[in-house]
Amino acid sequence: MGAYPRRLQRWVQMLVDKEVQELVLVNRPWPRDMLLPAELLAAATLTRLFLGFWKFPDTSTLPRGGAAAAFPNLRELVLSSMDIESRDLDFLLTESPALEKLGIQSRIYNKGIRLRLVGQRLRCVQVHVSAVESITVVDAPCLERLFLSGSRTHDGSFVRVKIGNAPKLRLLGYLEPGTHMLEIGNSVINFAGTSSNLRTMAPNVKILGLYVRFGVHNDVKMLPAFLRCFPNVETLHIMSGKTEETTGKLNLKFWQEAGPIESIRSHIKTMIFREFQGGPSEAAFLKFMFQTAQVLKNAVIVGAKGSFTSIPEVIRKVQTLTPENWGSNCSVHISKSSGLVGGELFCLRAGFEFSISDPFRYYDS
Repeated sequence: MGAYPRRLQRWVQMLVDKEVQELVLVNRPWPRDMLLPAELLAAATLTRLFLGFWKFPDTSTLPRGGAAAAFPNLRELVLSSMDIESRDLDFLLTESPALEKLGIQSRIYNKGIRLRLVGQRLRCVQVHVSAVESITVVDAPCLERLFLSGSRTHDGSFVRVKIGNAPKLRLLGYLEPGTHMLEIGNSVINFAGTSSNLRTMAPNVKILGLYVRFGVHNDVKMLPAFLRCFPNVETLHIMSGKTEETTGKLNLKFWQEAGPIESIRSHIKTMIFREFQGGPSEAAFLKFMFQTAQVLKNAVIVGAKGSFTSIPEVIRKVQTLTPENWGSNCSVHISKSSGLVGGELFCLRAGFEFSISDPFRYYDS
């Protein structure tokens, strides 16, 4: 469409005039810097919108607020491979007062975005495989789910994830120690794995996903502090990330000296550990979990493809980590991964489906 900008503008204007409610608008083939017609911003009747492979128009001079809201009825928005500035994301959030579901995926450009989550009706946000500098939940009183996967900065520094006003946040993940700098109120989890203030936590989170490179010493050292920020987690999903070479091993003594972790000791009823490779740091974590989790009822261990020759081999490895007679208190299910090597973290549609109580389970195999 790069050769026909006027025709594209007329098409978009025609859709606006017809008061379309659901729209998928994808620029194929590229160029990926094709400017999205600004006429779309007048589509006040839209309720669902999917945009892919466009450069979003500059919104800095457009009116904001009240009757000037660009998308007053928009409830679901997905941006895929979009070239969009932080200010334009702010515009979309503030000018979509009915927005409940936001998805950002495959935004890989040199400049990371700063995503500020504001919305009185916002219930679910998903950010996947995108260049981001920070994700800040500023004021989202209805936010229930925050999905993160594969987010990176351009220069390899921490991605700041700050949880502000989100009293209904029930599901969060996959957080990555070593990649995400987690801030909750005045608490900051730093590189050493400690916090400046752990009195402020997120007690409403019941389902937590963590992506941990157990072969990276500093990532594992941050794990206890991450877990302490969510004292009431009932379901814990762990995805074990592969590393080309290990930078140190942390044994059971590390976890014992880390001290009690409230969520593990008294609240976690279900644990799903995916992409288990059988390494010593993974084994130490699982052994600590099995020894100290007093209310754990269900454990699922999924062996990584290529790490084990058979399911019996995975079973034998896990049996060395569990206390004697422990199986009478907890049901343990062991399998081998049948999906892609490294595992899959998300399915956009499952995350938006609130009839699925735990969307992370949707990807377990």
